[in-house]
Amino acid sequence: MKRIVAAAILVVAATALAACTPGSAASGPPHREGSLVTAVVPLPASQKTDASAPAFSLDATSTIRAHATDAEATAKLAVQLLGTATGLKLATGTGEGGAHDVVLKIVAGGPAESYTLRTGARGATVTGADEAGLFYGVQTLVQLLHDRDGQWEAAATDIADHPRFAYRGAMLDIARHFFPVDVVKHYIDGAASLKLNILHLHLTDDQGWRIQIDSRPKLTELASTTSMSGDPGGFYTEADYAEIVAYAASRHMTVVPEIDLPGHTHAIGLAYPEIAEPPVVLPEIVQWKQEIPVEGKPYTGFGVGFSSLKIHDEATYAFVEDVVRELAAMTPGPYLHIGGDEPHAVAPADYAEFMSRVTKIVAATGKTPIAWHEAGASPDLAHGTIGQYWNYLVPQADNAAKTLEFAKNGGKVIMSPADVAYLDMKYDDSTTLGLTWADGPTSVQRSYEWEPTKIVDGLSPDAILGVEAPLWSETLRTSGDIDSMAFPRLASAAEVAWSPETAAGRGWDPFRARVAQLGPLWTREGIHYDASPEIAWITK
Repeated sequence: MKRIVAAAILVVAATALAACTPGSAASGPPHREGSLVTAVVPLPASQKTDASAPAFSLDATSTIRAHATDAEATAKLAVQLLGTATGLKLATGTGEGGAHDVVLKIVAGGPAESYTLRTGARGATVTGADEAGLFYGVQTLVQLLHDRDGQWEAAATDIADHPRFAYRGAMLDIARHFFPVDVVKHYIDGAASLKLNILHLHLTDDQGWRIQIDSRPKLTELASTTSMSGDPGGFYTEADYAEIVAYAASRHMTVVPEIDLPGHTHAIGLAYPEIAEPPVVLPEIVQWKQEIPVEGKPYTGFGVGFSSLKIHDEATYAFVEDVVRELAAMTPGPYLHIGGDEPHAVAPADYAEFMSRVTKIVAATGKTPIAWHEAGASPDLAHGTIGQYWNYLVPQADNAAKTLEFAKNGGKVIMSPADVAYLDMKYDDSTTLGLTWADGPTSVQRSYEWEPTKIVDGLSPDAILGVEAPLWSETLRTSGDIDSMAFPRLASAAEVAWSPETAAGRGWDPFRARVAQLGPLWTREGIHYDASPEIAWITK
C-alpha cells in the first residue's frame, strides 16, 4: 500500500548472550554448554542477573499459582504459554508457591502494563501492576526458560519492566489477500509475545471488502470475492470479527479496524456504484505495467490512488455513517481508523472536506478517529484525531507539516515510517516475497536502528502515541508468508516501542544477540521466521 510511486515494482553475525545482564554485548561463541542465557526481547527497563546463584527449574511438578482471583485468567493462559514453550503439562493452583512453582500476583500502583519478575531457587514470582503487566511478565519468563541437559531452567534474575509507549502496534492487511480467523490468531500470539498491544486490521481496499455490514449487504455479496492476482477472496462475519476481537483481548491486544476512505475504494464501487467515481488511470499505473482499473470490474493489481468516492454526494456520507455505526458497535476498543492515504484522484479541497466530515462521523460514535498522515492537510478534522505517519525517516515534501497538524488539533501521532517499519519490504534483493518501493530493501538492522522522536522536527515526544509496524499483503498468501516477513523484524518494532531509548543494552549488536536466542522458542511456537544471515541464530 503506502508508496510514494503509486504502483511500485515487485521486484549479517552476532554473538549470543550467556548468563549476562541484557545490554552488555556478549563476546565468545554463540552458545556455551551448561550456561543459561538471560536474553529478553524487547529489552527490559531493568534487569539484574546473578549467574552464580541457583537457577529456577520448571518441571512436571510445577504449578502456576494465582495469588488472587484477579490473576486466575492469566494463570490459565500461562499454563498454555509455558506448555507450548516447554512441552510440560502444568497445573494451576492458588496460594504461595514452592521451589518449582510460578506465583502470579497483581499489585496496583505501578505504571500501566508494568511488571516485576524474580526467578531463582525459591521459584518464580511475577507481579503485575495490572492484568496486562502480569501477562507480559509471563511472556518474559517464557523467553528466559531454556532446556539445559533436559531440564527447563531460568537463571536467577530480577526484572522491573514497563513500556515506553502506550500504543505498540502490528498491522495486518486483510484486503489485498484475505486471511482466515486462525491465521489472524496465530499472528496475535506472535505479536503479543513481544508485548505489542494493538492489532490494526486493514479491512478494505481496492481489491476487496472484508467485513460484514448488515445495513450494506452488497459489500460482502459483490465486493469480497477476489484478492490480489485473482486469488480467492473472503470476509469476516460479525461472529468471526467478534472471535478475533475476543482472542486479541485475551492477549491484551486492542483491535483497531480500518475502513480506508475516500480512496482505495474500488471494491465499494462494485457494490454501490452510485457513490463511486470512475477510476482515474494514473501515469504510474501505466509506467509500472500494472492492471488498468475498469469501472465495475474487480481490481486484482496493486496500483493505488486511482479510486474515490463521490465527495459531494450525500449518499456517500449516509454510506459512511452506516459502516462506521456498525463497525463501532462491533469494536470495544477506543479507536476506529478511516484511512485517508494516497488521495491522488481527489482534489485537495474535496479531500479536506471529506476527512473533516468523516472524522466527525467517527467521533460521534464515541471512538477516536485515526487517519494516515495525509489527513493533516484538512484544517477541520475532529478534535483529537490521531495521525499515522507512514512517510520516510527523512520526510519528503510536506508530509512532516501535515503530521504536525494532528498535535496542533489536540491529537497524537503513531510512527510507522515505511523505510524501516513496513514489514512487507524485502530483507534484501534476493528475498522472494515482498516489495522494494520504500527506499529499497529493509534489513533487520535497518528495521531496528531508528528513533521515533527524531523524524518529524517540531513534534514533541509527548505527542507521539506510539509505534506501529504495518504488514501489507500484496505478495503474501499464507500464514508462513506472514511469519517470514514479520519475524524477526517485528521484534525490532517491539523493542523500539517498548524499551527506553537510552537503556543499557539498546543497540544493534546486543539486540541481534538477544533475538538469536528466540529461534528455538519461535520454532516450538510454530512461527516460521526468516533465518536472516544478519543474526547468528541459536537452533538448540
